[in-house]
Amino acid sequence: GPDATAKAAALADGDVLMLENVRFEAAETSKDDAVRGELADRLAGLAELYVDDAFGAVHRKHASVFDVAERLPHAAGRLVARELEVLTRLTENPERPYVVVLGGSKVSDKLGVIEALLPKVDRLLIGGGMTYTFLAAQGHEVGTSLLEADQVDSCRRLLAEAGDRIVLPVDVVCTPEFNAEAPTTVVPATGIPADQMSLDIGPESVQLFAEALAGAHTVFWNGPMGVFELAPFQGGTRGVAQAVGAIDGLSVVGGGDSAASVRRLGLDEAAYGHISTGGGASLEYLEGRELPGLAVLAD
Repeated sequence: GPDATAKAAALADGDVLMLENVRFEAAETSKDDAVRGELADRLAGLAELYVDDAFGAVHRKHASVFDVAERLPHAAGRLVARELEVLTRLTENPERPYVVVLGGSKVSDKLGVIEALLPKVDRLLIGGGMTYTFLAAQGHEVGTSLLEADQVDSCRRLLAEAGDRIVLPVDVVCTPEFNAEAPTTVVPATGIPADQMSLDIGPESVQLFAEALAGAHTVFWNGPMGVFELAPFQGGTRGVAQAVGAIDGLSVVGGGDSAASVRRLGLDEAAYGHISTGGGASLEYLEGRELPGLAVLAD
């Protein structure tokens, strides 16, 4: 508006002007190119060039990410350049052995990246809520644990294609209720009681994953191993995170909940080669999808 225009015009060398969060503008995230374009015109009118250093948003076709860059001379910022440098090392001739650790809630969210990375990795370790759909694909009961029934066939196909390159937990931490005060029991992953849910991988699984990670020279980790926000279910994420940080090579934490868990659990961030600022963006990049905020900078 007029206030922003006046303040931008009054900037002296070395001054910085921070605008209100553009997400408060409905046009920022509109699917309509013309609607986004109108906002982009106003934003572009405040500046002479555009630098995108928001890697966590480059997978979004938003006005401030895509459309403004179309209207001004543009460049990638240093953070975006660093993110791309690291992620390229995961996709183009990664140093082997190459191990990927994927957790989080849903197979459906990670199916694309699993299919993209599986031909490139030596081991793919599966934890978190995804575990139970894979276990169901093997014919095991998972009690009341998170299950995506419509993804069972996809998991079965991936297991058949991967052979022993996909590694699943061998034990899990079960509870009858989703809360920090409920009793917990460690049981074999193939023996989850019908009236219980699993909310974390167990200590034998942590050891199994740590052994798979120990000799790796390249590791990418995205997604917690359990509900790390609740103390009884932090052990899996803590143990695997420590194993990732201990490798002799490039260790990359894929942003989002993975980065949040490192900080919440008080782990040493310096132990990792790179902690990405974009969970969704890093996954889509590794999946091989075009990221609008990067594509517009390519010229």
